[in-house]
This record gives sequence, C-alpha cells and structure tokens, in this order.
Amino acid sequence: LIDAAMRLPVITRYRQQVVPQAFGEVVEIGVGAGHNLPFYSSGARVVHGIDPCVELLERALHRTASCAVQVELREAHAEQLPFDDATMHCAVSTFTLCSVVSPERALSEVRRVLRPGGRLLFAEHGLAPHAGVQHRQRRYRRIWSALAGGCTLDRPIEQLIREAGFEIPNLAKGYARGPRVLSYVYAGEAVAR
Repeated sequence: LIDAAMRLPVITRYRQQVVPQAFGEVVEIGVGAGHNLPFYSSGARVVHGIDPCVELLERALHRTASCAVQVELREAHAEQLPFDDATMHCAVSTFTLCSVVSPERALSEVRRVLRPGGRLLFAEHGLAPHAGVQHRQRRYRRIWSALAGGCTLDRPIEQLIREAGFEIPNLAKGYARGPRVLSYVYAGEAVAR
C-alpha cells in the first residue's frame, strides 16, 4: 500500500523537482523501494540509500541498474546513521520524516553527517496551516498511522528542520492534489548551520 502511494504522479513530481539537485556524496534517508533513484543527476557522485526495511531495500536494488550514479544501499535507521561526522555533501528526504520514529533525532543525525554548509533537499507532507485541517489531521492521526506504516499526518516539518540547526533559504509550501488532511507539502532546500 505504501509503495503504491509512493508511485503516485503527484509525489513523483515532487521527487523530480528535488532529487536532481543532489550533489557529491549523498545520503538519502528512507530510500524505501528506490523511487528517487531515477532522478539523481550526474552531480551526485555516490548515493548512500538507507532504510530500516530489508524488503524495500531489495526492491530498491532492482532500480540501481538504471541509475545514472553509483548507489550503495544499507539497512539502517535515520535516527542512527552509519556514517562519520561531516562526510556528506548533501542529504535527501522525500516523504520520510512523517514515518520515522523520531524526526528530531533523524534531522540531528543528518546535520551531523553533513559537511559545514551541506544541503538537505526535502519534500515532506505534514502539518497544514488551517485550523480545520489540523483538527482532522490530529483526529485521524492514530488510525492513519496504523494503516500507513507509521505515517504521522501532523508533523510541523519546517519547524523541525529549523530546530535541528538548518536555515531554509528555499521553501515552497502548499496543498498538493489530494485530500487536504494528507496533502500539505513542504519542499525545498535547507543549509546546515
């Protein structure tokens, strides 16, 4: 179900906007079944894709053959990245922060492994700005999380990224096509301070 949702055209459009900007040594948190892999450009030297789900990593492995860059897949959690400090030029997170157990810890880890001035490229759905939608996001949070692999509808993505020590020079926010309770998206670029 989650894999099918991640292939929806509306989500693919966000991937196409964000992922090609990646450069150098890249860590992608929540690589999942590898839906971002076709969109990496030659600016990315190596993509280190991490995910805690072995079954999804096996699916991602099939997509590496058609990838324009070198890809290394590893079973790991975003909250405990298996990389040394300041080793990555760039990090990519697309529709991942909603389902990690601790987005604060995951973003702290991303910041730790990024070099000074490193970039976090992201497209994430989360807390909507309108009270009525927020109310429904909170109301449906538990049932949706149980149905959608731990996805949390109402995480304040912009706030979480800023509180993790990033500046956000480029940010687009708004409702994507689909139910408003699911479709408020934050997409952009954050710079590690």
